[in-house]
Amino acid sequence: MFYTSTRDRSIRVSSAQAIAHGISAEGGLFVPEEIPKLTLDDILSLAKCDYITRAGRILRLYLTDFTPEEIDSCVSKAYGSGKFSSEKIAPLHKLEDGVDILELWKGPTCAFKDMALQLLPHLLTVASSKSEPGKQIVILVATSGDTGKAALEGFRDVANTRILVFYPNDGVSPMQKLQMTTQEGANVGVCAIEGNFDDAQNGVKAIFTDKGIAAKLAEKNMMFSSANSINWGRLVPQIVYYVSAYCDMIESGEIAPGDKINIVVPTGNFGNILAAYYAREMGVPVNKLICASNANDVLTEFIRTGRYNRVRSFYTTISPSMDILISSNLERLLFLLSGMDDRLVAEWMDELKKTGEYEVNGEVFSALSSLFEAGCCDDKQTKECIADTFEKYKYLCDTHTAVAVKVYNDYRARSGDETPVVIASTANPFKFSKAVLDAVSPGMTEGMDEFDMVLGLHVETGEDCPEQLANLRDKKPRFTRCCKKEDMEQAVFDMLS
Repeated sequence: MFYTSTRDRSIRVSSAQAIAHGISAEGGLFVPEEIPKLTLDDILSLAKCDYITRAGRILRLYLTDFTPEEIDSCVSKAYGSGKFSSEKIAPLHKLEDGVDILELWKGPTCAFKDMALQLLPHLLTVASSKSEPGKQIVILVATSGDTGKAALEGFRDVANTRILVFYPNDGVSPMQKLQMTTQEGANVGVCAIEGNFDDAQNGVKAIFTDKGIAAKLAEKNMMFSSANSINWGRLVPQIVYYVSAYCDMIESGEIAPGDKINIVVPTGNFGNILAAYYAREMGVPVNKLICASNANDVLTEFIRTGRYNRVRSFYTTISPSMDILISSNLERLLFLLSGMDDRLVAEWMDELKKTGEYEVNGEVFSALSSLFEAGCCDDKQTKECIADTFEKYKYLCDTHTAVAVKVYNDYRARSGDETPVVIASTANPFKFSKAVLDAVSPGMTEGMDEFDMVLGLHVETGEDCPEQLANLRDKKPRFTRCCKKEDMEQAVFDMLS
């Protein structure tokens, strides 16, 4: 299987090259030239396997220049050795009949990003040895919270790599900031920026595609790659857990083989829900993909109207990983829905850069509307959903998962659709202790510090804070730098010495 670019179909690279480079030279994103298919018999066979086996079989379909032994080794290193607190890696929690929560936060940083970022360093190590032997890989990351810590932890002290992370100084939770700024490892660097996630993401993309910067790195035998979901090596592991969830529903008897399901995903950069789309295109029977947004509702408007407009108010919310106005992975969906029309996609992306908006044509909007639904909610509604869900089910949601639950409840009430549903749960609630505690016990957080809130949430709900979060109390930050967005290039050189 070969990969091409969303903005230039003349490009044709191997999966190793796509993963090693992260982004195409002209700014497009790598996508497979075709989507491999799973028959119902294939899915039934996978249903009898554990998660590691499922992951290996699915990755072999996409990474055809990796040997089976290389893939098995990568997968075992990522998901074995007790790194995840659940043997099922991505377990389902039954909220009520026909409603399952897919818990994607059982990994070492308590966020769904672990599902891909425990695997990506191993994939990248193999990929770079094939496509760029002898070069040191510099991983450059923009994060709205969870990606940063998961990438830092995944790449910590991985041979022949450096990892540099930028995050918005006032756009992550205190726990997320502590996780990043206290990161251990000799090959890591972290820097805050004055601005929001889109500023960080735009800065990283500009650095990636700057030929002068690339030449400076090349002089030191270095090259950039990405751990953001613009890297195909980040996206392909996410496809696995949607296939796995369907298999688990069959195994539990909740659905019969071939029954359709809905999937609800809280998303800002569109990568997590795009992985669900790929799972559907592979053969997983999906009825609707429901995109859940917070007050930054650019995706809700786009899915409902076909017009993408980032020129709007930006809100800093209690679900910070979704505080995004430029959803990079949407470009991959547009490429697929347009019949792989690279010229059209390049025009839309150019319009977005120049004017802040674009509108898709009728054919693409029709394809979009036939499969996707969307909804959004503000912070008040998010907190109400956390409280209601805990009261009704004794299930504690984080602020992002609650957005998805709220949007799903609204969709079901509006449509009457009772199709069995999987709701992606993206983080442990203790990563957002203040907002979650405010939701279940209003007013209690007054005068508390972050770890008082952790204890308070435990006392009020009976839920235990994961050890890796609780242990941050006594750790001193290593990284305290904050730069202006226009100074990110210099910050990269400084962190690389």
